[in-house]
Amino acid sequence: MLYLDENADLLSDFGLTRNQAKVYLAIAKLGIATVSQVSKTSKVRREDVYRIMPKLEKMGLTEKILGKPARVRAVPVEDALSLLIKREQDFTNERLSKLAAKKDMFLKKFKAYTMKPIEKEGPHFTLVSHREGIINKGLIMIKSAEREIDFIISRDMFRQIFTSFDEVLKKALRNGRKVRIIIGITEHEDSIPDIVRIYRSSGAYFDLKYTDQPTGHCIIVDYKEALIATSLESTLGKNPYLWTDEDHLIGLLQRNFEGLWHTAVNLETVEAEAVTERLMYFLRDLRPTNHVIFLYESQEAKYNVLFNYLKIGLENGEAAVYVTSEQNPSQIKEAMKRFGIKVEQHEKTGALRIFEYREVYITDGKFSVNNTINRWNKLYNEALARGFKECRVTGEMACFFEHNLVEELVEYERALHRVLDIPIIAICAYNANMVIKADNPMGLYNELLKAHGTALFAGVDNKLGRIEIRKA
Repeated sequence: MLYLDENADLLSDFGLTRNQAKVYLAIAKLGIATVSQVSKTSKVRREDVYRIMPKLEKMGLTEKILGKPARVRAVPVEDALSLLIKREQDFTNERLSKLAAKKDMFLKKFKAYTMKPIEKEGPHFTLVSHREGIINKGLIMIKSAEREIDFIISRDMFRQIFTSFDEVLKKALRNGRKVRIIIGITEHEDSIPDIVRIYRSSGAYFDLKYTDQPTGHCIIVDYKEALIATSLESTLGKNPYLWTDEDHLIGLLQRNFEGLWHTAVNLETVEAEAVTERLMYFLRDLRPTNHVIFLYESQEAKYNVLFNYLKIGLENGEAAVYVTSEQNPSQIKEAMKRFGIKVEQHEKTGALRIFEYREVYITDGKFSVNNTINRWNKLYNEALARGFKECRVTGEMACFFEHNLVEELVEYERALHRVLDIPIIAICAYNANMVIKADNPMGLYNELLKAHGTALFAGVDNKLGRIEIRKA
């Protein structure tokens, strides 16, 4: 009986009364049954069963079997649930249709009721406290825009807003509204330029500029209303927003926007000129125990990234280690000299050490994870003993591909990720062409990315090219 009651409670959620659910379940359990059998099994009074069965039959949940005594059977449970769901959908659609009709009727009557002239109201200030309310207020503002919509937002806020406002913004752009956005400067490559290109693809006026000045978050529409964050917090809805149509405050906000717009840098300039700046910011920001995978497609790109990475450390009083694989140590030293690194001077003080891969990774064609990690430990301790603040290392990983040790390479990278208690900064350098030619290159790439957590890509032109940074 407990089983029947529990299932009846569940089935009641599909629009049946509890007794209707119990009668249906009893019939489904019995297969083909008489009213007496159904009443006995369901524990529903016989006269109630007589009243319920025609309703279940009308819903399509049971079928009457011809003959005497009268008997019934249930349609399969899966079919019954589908019928009940469709029935609920039909009820909902009918109710929504009636509500839509009532909405039009109510608006007509309400407009007629409010036709009386009223005194002009003063400016308004409204505090909007919750995420849903903030989003709804922004949607209403954008829908009502007649000329222009201006945003000042952070990069994190950009993604939240354009997820919530996507459709209404696209409609505003199709209707000829202008959209201008000022956003915090980006330190490295991200998806924002691609999003901007999508919005511009229809020929709409959608412009974005970057600023390095500290800003709050606000939306200004048609120079007449604004939604302003009361905090620099980038999570939408964590703190209240102030909506206003007060002329003086709107004027101040608009002048602030125009001043920022005048000094901000446009998207194309950032993309064209900020490659090296983004790279240098990323390399300077690396900290001990950071473990990065670097993929490159040209020797020039490799030199630009790895030599800048080591140079930053050397200038900061850190030790630097380079493990060669594609070239021998003499070739790397000459390339470093051309790059402006004082190789002899740093080698003399012990700040710069350059090894051939057989001294660190592979000896006599064999590789040992423990031996290599112990080698890194030794190099780190030697650097500290010489008085250097930190130790940053990099190794070319081509030797693992040349010796057919790709599986061992993945094992090593995983182990290094798990046990990188050595407070060194590490960049593992991969020739992208070797990764592509490996068996199951996508699987290999995914394993390597998971092992490192951060991937740095350099482009394919003669210099540095496009810089992209991805997180696992």
